[in-house]
Amino acid sequence: MPDLLLLEPIGGLSGDMFLAAALDLGVNRDDLTATLATLGLPGWRLEVSRVLVNGIAATHVEVRVEGNGGGERRLADLVAIVDRSALSERAREAARGLFLRLARAEARVHGCALEQVHFHEVGAVDSIVDLCGAVVALELLGWPRAVASPPELGSGFTRTAHGLLPVPPPAVLELLLGLPVRPGGPPGEAVTPTGAALLAGLFELGPLPPHRPHQVGYGAGTARWPDRPNLVRLTLGEGEAQAAPGESLVVLECNLDDTTGQLVAHAIEAALAAGALDAWATPITMKKGRPGLLLGALCEPARRELVARVLLTETSTLGVRFTSVQRQALQRELQPVETRYGTILVKVARLDGRVVNAQPEYDDCASRALECGVPVKEVLAEAAGAWRAAQPR
Repeated sequence: MPDLLLLEPIGGLSGDMFLAAALDLGVNRDDLTATLATLGLPGWRLEVSRVLVNGIAATHVEVRVEGNGGGERRLADLVAIVDRSALSERAREAARGLFLRLARAEARVHGCALEQVHFHEVGAVDSIVDLCGAVVALELLGWPRAVASPPELGSGFTRTAHGLLPVPPPAVLELLLGLPVRPGGPPGEAVTPTGAALLAGLFELGPLPPHRPHQVGYGAGTARWPDRPNLVRLTLGEGEAQAAPGESLVVLECNLDDTTGQLVAHAIEAALAAGALDAWATPITMKKGRPGLLLGALCEPARRELVARVLLTETSTLGVRFTSVQRQALQRELQPVETRYGTILVKVARLDGRVVNAQPEYDDCASRALECGVPVKEVLAEAAGAWRAAQPR
């Protein structure tokens, strides 16, 4: 069963190129647009066409919008749009994380507070549809492990709402801090801020792992360059990288005795949004008998600086400790099961090909429980039973 999604930014990457590649890969257009319609944004439509780029048949997508799409927006406006939608909780969390990343990058570039950031390009309807559409596409694919090869960011200058900016634009570099990229690339902006947000928020960046390809999709950009096709390639396949023993990770820790519980909870959420695989807080006793909290996070080495920045800026700590650790992870995949409450994803874990754990996704169960007006535990039990009943005897 396909459990790995690989992204290759052959020419570059933008939100609409990712959507185009996802549709070319086989994501159902009707399911995608029906979910995006619940965002409640003013008149827009997906204009999808087939194009030929350097002899390769690809899909091109443009989000057509009537009027100005509502003008500038702040982070709170974007979060409210997501929260009012019918996206699943997991999809809403991922979308909120993308907008938060963009807001933080803009705040650092322009030297202002997070709540003062005004989105121009990103606040437009087409960019909101692009980012939320990418999240919905991943959900329709079953949330596979997503890995992208490091992109080239382009060269020269690009014109934005703030005027002429160097390529890569400052916000793109901020979004990709701590992640591998390649210098050079085509003239102009190869990776847009929305493309950079998708890479930083939804993908691991690094060498593509060994895999067995099942489906391939190509998304085309609008620009044409003489030295390369302006395409992004998505490959859906089966991989075994998650089962490799001795995976190298980093644990980050800091001791806190003067940070409120609310700020610690926010720091945990922000660390996860920055790419941490897990984050936690543990009660400890510090010097002179003072009660405190040990705030920790687990991440891949490439995400260390990003997660450390979150712990340093979102708490009162004066420093963060790093420890290299090894992890052996089980092979994991998400399997949909049908219940009387609707479709639920079950996370199945294997060791040497043998199932050792199967657990319904809590967010799916919570959403179905809310829709059906039943306790979450009933949906959890129903999904677990449905999965067991579907297994061969």
